[in-house]
Amino acid sequence: MRVNQNTIEEIKSWIEAHFNEHIELLKALAAIPAPSGEEDRRVKFITDWLASHGLPCRTDEAKNVIVPFFTDSDGEISCYTAHTDVVFPDPEPLPVRIEGGRMLAPGVGDDTANVAAILTMLRYIREHGMKSASPVMFALNSCEEGLGNLKGIRQLMKDHAGRIRQVVSFDCELDAICVKAVGSERWRISVRTEGGHSFGGFGNASAIHHSARLISRLYEQPLPPFEGRTTYNVGTVSGGTSVNTIAQSCEMLYEYRSENADSLRFMREQFKALLSEANCEKAAFEAELLGERPCGGKVDEAAFEALVERCAREIEAVTGELPKLGIGSTDANIPLSLGIPAVTFGLMRGGGAHTREEWLDIESLKAGLEVGLRLVIGAHFE
Repeated sequence: MRVNQNTIEEIKSWIEAHFNEHIELLKALAAIPAPSGEEDRRVKFITDWLASHGLPCRTDEAKNVIVPFFTDSDGEISCYTAHTDVVFPDPEPLPVRIEGGRMLAPGVGDDTANVAAILTMLRYIREHGMKSASPVMFALNSCEEGLGNLKGIRQLMKDHAGRIRQVVSFDCELDAICVKAVGSERWRISVRTEGGHSFGGFGNASAIHHSARLISRLYEQPLPPFEGRTTYNVGTVSGGTSVNTIAQSCEMLYEYRSENADSLRFMREQFKALLSEANCEKAAFEAELLGERPCGGKVDEAAFEALVERCAREIEAVTGELPKLGIGSTDANIPLSLGIPAVTFGLMRGGGAHTREEWLDIESLKAGLEVGLRLVIGAHFE
């Protein structure tokens, strides 16, 4: 089902008439700090905003803000999401500025712009008195980034187990649809040694030295012999006390990723073997699994292809360009791992994701809103 031409023209006119308000909403939202697990201030802003526009919502134990339509029926639910957290740990308001047709702010594109897009889409639906023809749920979810470990989307899938028909995660940009899940495992590795004074205790075991030896072995390990890309990375290393102290402790964060579940198992077994070899009388290693993102499971191919085609068709209709199909690690990992059709794409264009210089093209937000409204209204509202 698709929206008719009259509705398309109405959507375009409404976006133009309310675009400045949408920009102000995005500016306000982008300034609110929201490290993973600490999205409370954004949750309050969003729930207050929804209430002010007559849109009932609820918040679950994972800090997801949920706006349901007709979900108390027995039908399967279509779910549209965008995550409220950002990668930046700042407790203070984030800087937001507009320059040369761009909005710049840490996290403005990933994923604040898509959160704001869902809110404005809900406003359109409310103001036009639309009724859902099938169960649909909008969720502004938590903990997508980093060690948030997809807590928000996991909670949504758990609470609505057996009822979710499909998931569209609004994240990233308009020019590509993520159709395959990259799984990963993240570890905290710590080591303790005797340590001592750099001169008086020279020759004592150093935690930094033993960590460096393990890191070297991790970077020398062979890749799995299975289909698909696999990567690994030691992202942080910390330890020691001073320049004249032999370190007693050291800690690192390590991850591996793959689009192949067999490869993830291979990497885990290889990691544990290398860790066991590194353990010795002089150095005691420990590893803690901090995060685990699954690869995709067995999904109904026809249903999945229909979802991808529907999203691609609306993007092409608005932008004139057929989106590329790609792979990634997003909220869609969880429904895909459960066999639920799910895709990820964004409702804007920009760059610099996960940097302090992140930006988006303001004019692209109009196309994003149109794509989102056409997609949602065409499938669920009348």
